[in-house]
Amino acid sequence: MSSLRNFLNDSVIVHPPGFYIIGFQKHPFIRVYFIFLAFVYVVTVLFNTLVISIIVFNHCLHTPKFLAVVNLAVIDVVLNTCTIPSMIKVFLVKDNFIPFNLCLVQMFFYYAFATLESYALAVLAYDRLIAICFPLRQNSINTLRNMFCIVVLSWCFSTGITAFTISIMTRLSFCKSVEVFSYFCDYAPVFRLACNDYTLQWTATSVLSVLLLGGPFSFIFLSYVSILVTVFRMKSLASRMKALTTCVEHVILVAVFYIPLIVIFMIGFYLGAINPDQRVLSLSLASCLPPCINPIVYSLKTQEIKNRALALFRKNRVDVRQKGSSWRVAKKKSQQ
Repeated sequence: MSSLRNFLNDSVIVHPPGFYIIGFQKHPFIRVYFIFLAFVYVVTVLFNTLVISIIVFNHCLHTPKFLAVVNLAVIDVVLNTCTIPSMIKVFLVKDNFIPFNLCLVQMFFYYAFATLESYALAVLAYDRLIAICFPLRQNSINTLRNMFCIVVLSWCFSTGITAFTISIMTRLSFCKSVEVFSYFCDYAPVFRLACNDYTLQWTATSVLSVLLLGGPFSFIFLSYVSILVTVFRMKSLASRMKALTTCVEHVILVAVFYIPLIVIFMIGFYLGAINPDQRVLSLSLASCLPPCINPIVYSLKTQEIKNRALALFRKNRVDVRQKGSSWRVAKKKSQQ
């Protein structure tokens, strides 16, 4: 009987109608947390949209550096959009069922854009590396065309690899539980529900996590080692401080994004030594906060974007005053 069951598990693919997302079950103040996440989402959309608009509508900002910044801003908006609204629906509205195909779609968008976030930070490190280590050749090496090609390649590679990883999920058969202990259709918690062999999925997760997180992180680390060597060779203290200042914001973004994810992945995925509730809470914070912080810490502190944002704010304030004065004049004339 057991041999027949094993045969069926290996040869017959059974897909359930959907899954039930059951994370955050034991946190007493979870409603407050989701109100906080709603605020994070609003800030993410508003500030990243502001950054995108400023760069797109100002031709003087159409440079390789700001193409990389726009790329990061677009990724930030999509990354939080594919998780936070569904989290609020699942845990506040108590509608925690997600159809099987929609689960795979959400899984694809989350992992594709988390990978793109990783590569977008590496692209920004590349931009700083060229600007500081090769200042005389910057305009010939880091052209707008070259940066566009790098961005397009990162999108093609990230979406292609993620599509392959998600496609092999369809080879699993689910005849056990359909309860996913996470805050979305998370890859590892889902494939662990399968009743047939999921070695391929586990191996793909391990290899690709090292490749897609470890690869860009290693590049960023080596880039900043090269940058520091170049900076401390500079004779002028003012030049050193200027070069370091331009890199501080990016280092903060890298730390906020990579360190929590790497720690959670290593402890949770390989060692299994993290409390499930703690893993869900930590992973959701590590995923949702960087897209909110990125435009504030990096983009809006960049002098060119700050100047354009202030000019836009002043222009809108002047327009409002002019409309108000025109309305008061028209009202006086009508009263006369």
